[in-house]
Amino acid sequence: MSGFKPRRPAPPPPNMPGSDKLRAYFDRVDSNKSGTITPKELQAALVNGNNTEFNLVTINSMINLFDHDKTGEICFKEFGHLWRYVVDWQNCFKSFDRDKSGSINHVELEEALTSFGYNLSPMVYTLLLRKFDRTKLQAVRFDDFIQCCLVLHGMTETFRAEDTDMDGVVTISYEKFLIMLLNSSLL
Repeated sequence: MSGFKPRRPAPPPPNMPGSDKLRAYFDRVDSNKSGTITPKELQAALVNGNNTEFNLVTINSMINLFDHDKTGEICFKEFGHLWRYVVDWQNCFKSFDRDKSGSINHVELEEALTSFGYNLSPMVYTLLLRKFDRTKLQAVRFDDFIQCCLVLHGMTETFRAEDTDMDGVVTISYEKFLIMLLNSSLL
């Protein structure tokens, strides 16, 4: 373990609000005033760059990441972590949306995933785009980009659990394959 300790926490991203403003956002999103935010409330609050609402599957995936007490809803503290996560993804998305179209096309998706360390074949990039392009315009919107990355990460972690020698190859039975998928959060 390293003995290095930072003097102060890293500053928030440039578009991260302060605590008071974050509380105001939380209170506005918590439309039923329950003290927690439901997936539907979060979906109503988030929009893609083209003013379309977020995919509920993506919303649920993000809530599952930060819902530490597993209630299906997020409290204020969890909301703060989720907000930062969304801001980080938004900054990432904007950096790869080179043509500023509000969506990521095939070339931009390949650049993004390659920069994350994935070395995939053109066929896999095409399949990812087809799977997560709900608009059928050969591009993914912000929420679909997040979902694509979350699913790819989950698939990679599931594969790595079986790739004990880290050579990128596994040999498994059909039943083991089914168990891996059915135990994952991907389905």
